[in-house]
Amino acid sequence: MEAQERLVDEKFLRELLSEKKYRELRDVLAEMNTADIACIMDDMEDEDSLRIFRILPKSMAADVFSDLEIDDQQYIIQSLSETEASNIIDNMMADDATDLLEEMPANVVRKILKNASPETRADINHLLRYPEDSAGSVMTVEYVELRESMTVEGAIKRIKRIGLDSETINICYVVDDQRVLRGTVALRYLLLKNEDDVIGEIMNDNVISINTLTDQEEAARMFQKYAFTAMPVVDNEGRMVGIITIDDVIDIMEEEATEDIEKMAAIIPTEKPYFKVGILETYKTRMPWLLLLMISATFTGAIITSYEAALASHVILTAYIPMLMDTGGNAGSQASVSIIRGLSLNEIEFGDIFEAMWKEIRVAVLCGITLAGANFVKLLLIDRIPVEIAAIVCGTLVLVVMIAKTIGCSLPLIAKRIGFDPAVMASPLITTIVDAISLTVYFMIATRALHLTM
Repeated sequence: MEAQERLVDEKFLRELLSEKKYRELRDVLAEMNTADIACIMDDMEDEDSLRIFRILPKSMAADVFSDLEIDDQQYIIQSLSETEASNIIDNMMADDATDLLEEMPANVVRKILKNASPETRADINHLLRYPEDSAGSVMTVEYVELRESMTVEGAIKRIKRIGLDSETINICYVVDDQRVLRGTVALRYLLLKNEDDVIGEIMNDNVISINTLTDQEEAARMFQKYAFTAMPVVDNEGRMVGIITIDDVIDIMEEEATEDIEKMAAIIPTEKPYFKVGILETYKTRMPWLLLLMISATFTGAIITSYEAALASHVILTAYIPMLMDTGGNAGSQASVSIIRGLSLNEIEFGDIFEAMWKEIRVAVLCGITLAGANFVKLLLIDRIPVEIAAIVCGTLVLVVMIAKTIGCSLPLIAKRIGFDPAVMASPLITTIVDAISLTVYFMIATRALHLTM
């Protein structure tokens, strides 16, 4: 239903735009939600999107702009005059403005900041100091700061004065004269207190905060753990420097999940939407891993070749190579994905590696025996192969599943330990490793059981 309404809105807006009914278009836009306008603009051609943006009431422009995709933001900001662009930047939250400017050419950034307000320049330059993907780089500096010595009446007056320019006023942060974070106080709590009560006496001094250098993924986990909608960010001396809000955390979680999915599929991560990535750029993100995996897969061919003469008298054995390789790859992927998820949710640490391996071995025994039993019946009744061949295939199958699950659960943990992203150790890489090991085990068992000569 929502998608249908958006299509109707987009069609109607396009009609008004094509008929140049700008006054009516402006009135319609003024009644719409800014996020809905941004969604419609994202689906439009760049020129039409820019025309819609220029028609927007000034009070809505910054909010709509913040909700646009980064490519659309860049196109619009570079199409506006320096003064217009600076006005947009001035009215955006500092963290959103910083994210935009980080993706733009340096000469464009200089022009925009030259005309921006001193406060905006200071806030953006402050945020740009922090490492990428750190809590400091995604925080906002627009928050309500109170002093311990304030009364409730004075605090409410301050909230009224600066609240409109703050990211949130639901929670206010109490600092001392050195701006060290001392506590928090909720707005609804302030409204229920006497006007002459002192903030330092009624605040909550059990404060949970994030350091500016904390990884953004760890910050997101803290939000999930404590169910906060906003969290203060402090420097190494405990001084209050900003806040992270739940909307930032949602963006972080989406970004991290997308990055993990792309890495698990052997794709170099990109932050752009699918249709915004060009053919050549898509090729560049996929080709390196495909090339690496293709080269590593040549080992399986070499293994088959080395046993070719020995297996010439039992060609039937080669018919079950794909089944063993696929089963091993799938078993390894199941284990690796489970471990990668556990690592991302902070449920598993490197110290749990032996416990995880022991669990996966037991699971592998159950899975392997079940698969081998079903396969044994199929080999005898349908394929009608000799019992000894069926036993070799099924025995290998049990070992392959055990090996695959052990490798699948251990490699992500080892990768995490040495500083690599565990998602890299997902399906494609696990499958390639397991394929080579599966073939080696298969042929070793076959040559010994059938007394074949190399």
